[in-house]
Amino acid sequence: MSLFNKKDSESQEAMVTPPVKTSKTSGDVISSIISTDMRVTGEMSFKGKARVDGIVEGNVKGEHLILSESGKVYGDLELSTLICHGAIEGNVKAQKVTAHSSSSLTGNLIAASLTVESGAKLNGEVSSSSQPPQKTQPAASPQKTEAEKKEAPKS
Repeated sequence: MSLFNKKDSESQEAMVTPPVKTSKTSGDVISSIISTDMRVTGEMSFKGKARVDGIVEGNVKGEHLILSESGKVYGDLELSTLICHGAIEGNVKAQKVTAHSSSSLTGNLIAASLTVESGAKLNGEVSSSSQPPQKTQPAASPQKTEAEKKEAPKS
């Protein structure tokens, strides 16, 4: 029995914080939030939607990540969707990336779909496929034609 004759189950239900909705019209729910005064060190993985307002030092794997203007990630990201307003120092591999004007990405970026707003800073190699960028082979030296071979002076 709890204080003032309330049932224990009711008081426990009141302590549970509901998930944050991303907008009033959307039914999308953010299940994990790294707040501005939080720092996560180490690898992080998640399902569903996550929002980073603080700092993550380590690699991140997950589905849908929203990196706010105050958010920073120092590590590689492998995601389904990235909405970036903050700073990333590391490689990004995702199906869909949106880099907003306040974002800064330093590292290689691989995305099947990429949207970049004016003012966004991208420093690194960008590839629009799901495969990592291939090293380019040096061009082969051109072969002389038969006419060039005949015109060349004999030594």
